[in-house]
Amino acid sequence: MNAVLAGFRGVAEYLGGVLGADAYKKYLAHHEASGHTGPPLTEREFWRDRTDRQDISPQGRCC
Repeated sequence: MNAVLAGFRGVAEYLGGVLGADAYKKYLAHHEASGHTGPPLTEREFWRDRTDRQDISPQGRCC
């Protein structure tokens, strides 16, 4: 049963990566690794900023 759950989690993580759902986690990892002294954006601020950037300069979007 654990192998089945692990398989579903793997598929969910893969799809999340493909769809960009893990972007905030990647942002936090980058923020920490790059040595920024200020606090990172909150998740809400991050997604708002990302959406604003895509609206200003649309790239690779289906609609």
